[in-house]
Amino acid sequence: MSCPQVRRAPLSRPIVRLLYPSGLSSAHLSSAHSTRSWSDVTAGPSTDQLTRLTEKHRPTLDRALETIRSRGYWSPYPEHPKAYGADGVPGSLDAAEGQAAFEALRGGRFALEQPGTDGWAGSEVSPYGFALDIEYPHADADVLLPAMRAAMPAWREAGPEARAAVCAEILAQINARTHEFAHAVMHTSGQAFMMAFQAGGPHAQDRGLEAVVYALAEQTGAAPRSAEWVKPQGKRDPLELRKEFTAVPRGISLLIGCNTFPTWNGYPGLFASLATGNAVLVKPHPRAVLPLALTVRVAREVLQEAGFSPDLVALAAERDGEGIAKSLAVRPEIRIVDYTGSTAFGDWLEANARQAQVFTEKAGVNTVVVHSTDDYKGMLSNLAFSLSLYSGQMCTTPQNLLVPREGIGTDAGHKTYDEVVADLAAAVDGLLGDDARANALLGAIVNDQVKERIDAAGRLGEVALASRTLANPDFPGATVRTPVIVKLDGAKPDAEAAYFSECFGPVSFAVAVDSAEDAVQLLRRTVREKGAMTVGAYTTSPEVERLVEEACLEECAQLSLNLTGGVYVNQTAAFSDFHGSGGNPAANAVLCDSAFVASRFRMVEVRRQA
Repeated sequence: MSCPQVRRAPLSRPIVRLLYPSGLSSAHLSSAHSTRSWSDVTAGPSTDQLTRLTEKHRPTLDRALETIRSRGYWSPYPEHPKAYGADGVPGSLDAAEGQAAFEALRGGRFALEQPGTDGWAGSEVSPYGFALDIEYPHADADVLLPAMRAAMPAWREAGPEARAAVCAEILAQINARTHEFAHAVMHTSGQAFMMAFQAGGPHAQDRGLEAVVYALAEQTGAAPRSAEWVKPQGKRDPLELRKEFTAVPRGISLLIGCNTFPTWNGYPGLFASLATGNAVLVKPHPRAVLPLALTVRVAREVLQEAGFSPDLVALAAERDGEGIAKSLAVRPEIRIVDYTGSTAFGDWLEANARQAQVFTEKAGVNTVVVHSTDDYKGMLSNLAFSLSLYSGQMCTTPQNLLVPREGIGTDAGHKTYDEVVADLAAAVDGLLGDDARANALLGAIVNDQVKERIDAAGRLGEVALASRTLANPDFPGATVRTPVIVKLDGAKPDAEAAYFSECFGPVSFAVAVDSAEDAVQLLRRTVREKGAMTVGAYTTSPEVERLVEEACLEECAQLSLNLTGGVYVNQTAAFSDFHGSGGNPAANAVLCDSAFVASRFRMVEVRRQA
């Protein structure tokens, strides 16, 4: 496999155009930054390909760089299914072609031609009730990891701009196959089709591109590619050195995928590592291999077409019960770990993968303070949707609703605690009253553990809304459940055992508290001790709003205030919203900020006598 041989030369056309915090403009960057002419990247056939990719993706990367500064809305990837096909995104699959592509994968072997394949593995069963029967290559790490390491020097030497362009092409080709990916995500995570299409497709691709441009900004903003250093010596000749600065990757990055959002949670780490020069070993959750296997296949194809070794990205599928994440995570070749999943394993990684930079998103207890509102109907509608979306199987779904036991003020008059909870239950029932709509919103229960939590919730307190089982006419084998709401008295010690730990799935607790101040104190303690990916609050009181905001600033939690329209506490937008804070026990990383990419590379300097 030929890889481009890179020789250093100044870049002639920088991609970076945005103003950095240091005040450098694009004019400064063009003269101070690293830039090799693309004609100098390689003497091989990949030169034209790299030039084409750079010119093709330059506008997208420039716009993305501008957007992470402005934090406004923007996405290069259409989120409507009808945008894909003959008259939409060029070269993309339409709905029928995407489904056919997915069906063609079932019952076969998913070949990748990567080194070290010593057998096959795979036992995915769709949460909608049928086996995928796909086998994936099982890798011998002692063979695969050295091959991945050997692929890195040429990728490092290509430089940040070339890497960003190749990563953007990988994402563009994934985007063209969004309909195929949607079925892969749907039938491994249990998401309903539209959510799988959007969250598993364009929204995940947004997060991947976001990581790429953060990586590009950090690498190109860290130091010029070269500098002439002259120190005057008075009457003596000045001291003169020529210096070169190279962004050097840490090593092989291990992505440990999750079951519920394999692409949305997986792409930030994958593309942050790849864009900073690292090779990436993708270890999917054993129940959600296909979406990331497809990603690996596309990445390998694009890398090879661009003249790089495809072994920069590889798949590590595992056999039933093998548990290879632990053994891989502590290998000396692994220098970066990205993980989304349980707190127990995330804590283990942080404690034991000492040779690696570990980025984790774990569990938290998401809380909403309900104090008062000037749009009672809108508040109930917004909360009902947030509790129901994907059957609550999101790390951002609200769990604890803290309501003063004396009730709340609303535009519809004073509402008692019991009335608020009953009205919320009615709003959920109304939202999910039509079975077709309910199926499209709820999706399927991803595993038996979630079902067991739903069934056990009724024993934790007074049930305000019981969970119903729905039939899915298209997928009779699917387990579909509506949310359950349980009333708890926050003053009773035995209630704390229920609401003070994560109950992942469509289970929420309406916790009666003595006052808004008590609610804020409980919120503080919850975030500090258990963590939270999201916090919400409803209040018309400036003083209560100030207390909640101060609590979130001090405890480091992302806050949404008074959402009553079409934006929900459990949704975040790439390029604008930060997912997680990295400052409480729920996660030590943010999707995406500078810290998420900056420690994936180091600047190495070479000095020469002038």
